[in-house]
Amino acid sequence: MKAITLGAILAVTVSAAAYAQTPAPTPAQTPSWTVPPESARCPSKWGATDERGSGNLMKPETVLNAAKLIKSGEVIELAHVLGPSMPFFGTRRFDMHIKRTFMNAGSNERGSNEEMVVSEIGQVGTQFDGFGHQTHRNSHYNCFKTEEIAQRGLFTKLGIHNTGAFITRGVLIDVAAFKGVEMLGDNYEVTVEDLEGALKKQNITLQQGDAMIVHTGWGKIYGKENARYVKSCPGLGVKAAQWLIDKNPILLGADNWPVEVSPNPDPQLSLPVHQLALVVNGVHLLENLKLDELASKQVYEFAFIMQPLKIQGGTGSTVSPVAVR
Repeated sequence: MKAITLGAILAVTVSAAAYAQTPAPTPAQTPSWTVPPESARCPSKWGATDERGSGNLMKPETVLNAAKLIKSGEVIELAHVLGPSMPFFGTRRFDMHIKRTFMNAGSNERGSNEEMVVSEIGQVGTQFDGFGHQTHRNSHYNCFKTEEIAQRGLFTKLGIHNTGAFITRGVLIDVAAFKGVEMLGDNYEVTVEDLEGALKKQNITLQQGDAMIVHTGWGKIYGKENARYVKSCPGLGVKAAQWLIDKNPILLGADNWPVEVSPNPDPQLSLPVHQLALVVNGVHLLENLKLDELASKQVYEFAFIMQPLKIQGGTGSTVSPVAVR
């Protein structure tokens, strides 16, 4: 029988002690939200071939109801200026090159100036997300498949050119004011209770077809603290977004870059409200709104007017919406 040395005994003892101190693997946690299966979300409530989603709520009576809200004729612009000082998410860019004066033939010596823009024109500045923009795996709104609708130059389905104009009742939900601050914290998650509290304070009730717009105050640092602006932001949580979606909005908007809170409190999730709104429910998102004037004047109900660019097969559009009261 082979003798066991003291050194061998010590080695085994030390090895066993080290193993005992090694923490056991943490079991994977269940994500706080998952994308519903296609069988639960397709076809959409507007039919298997529908490409307009919440845009179907645009009807003549929607326009007429919005027009009734115009009392003074005051127009408040809700878009930031497009330019090099904008905050950009990721590798997006906006480069404008001026084509200086050239003289046309004719005795009147008519000069002309133009510009050429190189940009993700649907995804910079105050921007409107279409249904080609987001997927769950390869599945878009109404279960259109990316490989079936995406070509080199455009999407053959779900293009932003299908969206049409928006003239509807707009509602500002001033969560920052409800919380008693000018700007919510860098990653504050807006809750259902926040939305209900703000609406109660404002004495406003949501209606089907509203443009439902959330004021977080985050727009105050747009163009001023751009690195902070895109690093994180306060915004809607999944439950709050679902609560609004259940009210049948024509769109959801906010004064931040994704409408929702970022990063999500659940580290396993990447911008889930984008999928919840655009992919699952066919509700458009409107990002990077300029809401300071609306909030300071306490304009909570107004006629909302917006026309996306007719970019054939585009995933979104830079827009310049206005509020009229």
